[in-house]
Amino acid sequence: MNAFAKGSFKLILAVVGSMIFTSLAVAQTMATPARQAVLLDTSTGSILFEKDADTPFPPASMSKLMTVYYAFEAIKQGELALDDEVVVSDETWREWNNRGSTMFLRAKDVVTVADLLRGIIVLSGNDACVVLAEHMAGSHDLFVDWLNAKAVEMGLTGSVFKNANGWPAEGHVMTARDLATLSYRLSVDFPELYPMFAEREYLYKEFNRNKYNRNPLLGRFPGADGLKTGHTEESGYGLAASAEREGRRLVLVLGGLSSTSERTRESQRLLQYGFRNFRHYPLFRAGETVDRAEVWLGDELTVPMVIGEDLAITMSRRQRAEMKVSIEYSNPVAAPISKGQTIGELVVELRGREPIRLPLQAGQAIDDVGGFGKIGAAFSYLLFGSAGAETPGQ
Repeated sequence: MNAFAKGSFKLILAVVGSMIFTSLAVAQTMATPARQAVLLDTSTGSILFEKDADTPFPPASMSKLMTVYYAFEAIKQGELALDDEVVVSDETWREWNNRGSTMFLRAKDVVTVADLLRGIIVLSGNDACVVLAEHMAGSHDLFVDWLNAKAVEMGLTGSVFKNANGWPAEGHVMTARDLATLSYRLSVDFPELYPMFAEREYLYKEFNRNKYNRNPLLGRFPGADGLKTGHTEESGYGLAASAEREGRRLVLVLGGLSSTSERTRESQRLLQYGFRNFRHYPLFRAGETVDRAEVWLGDELTVPMVIGEDLAITMSRRQRAEMKVSIEYSNPVAAPISKGQTIGELVVELRGREPIRLPLQAGQAIDDVGGFGKIGAAFSYLLFGSAGAETPGQ
């Protein structure tokens, strides 16, 4: 029979390191003029705020993050090196010279991969993206195919790439949730390369006019260390941002804002809201005993119920008052029981969303009793219930 074996206690739980981000169903006390928004606490994968997060929209230069991700991954795997030299072709220079934001590459320039990455991250160079794409794949079109395959692999279900730099093209779209996932992955997958996003300026050539990072948070918002702005007439002003304080990282994605000043104001306001109103608390470590379950006809009376993954809390005071967590299992658990066998669930309930169910496993093996011991234990249980079901030999 299914029973609530223990009373509930009020906490907010989330799986640490999970790639499935979970919404905390925050009451809509917050509002933003952004058309799309996601505020993510990466320590627990908890969405602290979202607005129209799954509607595809033109991401403009924020989609350059996918090109950077692909390059970072190639560097990590040893397929690409920061000091590799690349020659800018005449054709690419003619197509992308002064076309939107630029690194001001010139035909036949010999430039390193490190230069190109800074040209993309700091200067938002459309030309740098195409030159890097051609170097890695042999052609821009093939590289775009690679980006789309990588998006599928990463679970970016609302993203379609038509180019490597976010230049307006029909069907080139991402969602705010995909951009948040991509931003998160950049921070955790490439810690050695990620500091490039915090660089506030980079000058490729002495005569160039473009050298400052357009990220409005760098140097203004404490802890800000990335990532990428975006703007087109259709999509408005957007930002994929990241900030870390005291080991806690928040990722923010905004789209559809009306001006650079509004982008600056909203990004600071929403990040401050996340840091100020929510806290991250560890709850259980993997392998820790959550409770003990009664055992039916076993050589032990109880079995420890252990959690298989680290659990942590991201919560506001209001959410803490509304949350409850309970344990569900068949009471008692029938022997024999194998160590690691799933014997119950930790159930997290929050008004306005589906319960979160996390498996609990047996912390030790329990053998069953045989012969007359089994008969005696069963008879005792029928007469007196679990309180009288002493196992022979105990």
